Amino acid sequence: MSEFDLANQVADHQNQTEHQIDQEFLAFRLGTEEYGIHILQTQEIRNFETLTRIANAPDYLKGVMNLRGVIVPVIDMRLRFNTGADNFDDSTVVIVLNIRGKVIGMIVDSVSDVVTLSAGTIKPAPELGTTFSTDYLIGLGDIDGRMIILLDIEKVMSGPELGLIPNT
Repeated sequence: MSEFDLANQVADHQNQTEHQIDQEFLAFRLGTEEYGIHILQTQEIRNFETLTRIANAPDYLKGVMNLRGVIVPVIDMRLRFNTGADNFDDSTVVIVLNIRGKVIGMIVDSVSDVVTLSAGTIKPAPELGTTFSTDYLIGLGDIDGRMIILLDIEKVMSGPELGLIPNT
């Protein structure tokens, strides 16, 4: 085997290894469905607290909260994704995100856990034609038969409906 062949094999192995790197996602519930976002976009998880409502804001923008001197807009993801009424209970939490330096809160029914997914356990989002956009989906994670809808939360928050993160 020549040095050239050996170098190509090493490069191929490195490329395969890079594509198999495990990724961590924070899993949370909205209604009966479980979703996941990259853990690195999560700043903290807080118990739900009373928010200051903003006049003329869309229904899914529940208000703002003061987080150590930073005013944070808070989105109710149940209303945003039409997964049911906004019913707040002891398990309702606010996931505080930090996306490109912008701090945003999102209300979810509960946080499940942090899951580690390898590239082989993430399936591509299904093609649903023009009836439903899957642009906000990374894919579907499968952990022992547990299906987690993986969101590209940066695209969700920068989409035309919300526009909380400026497009670059």
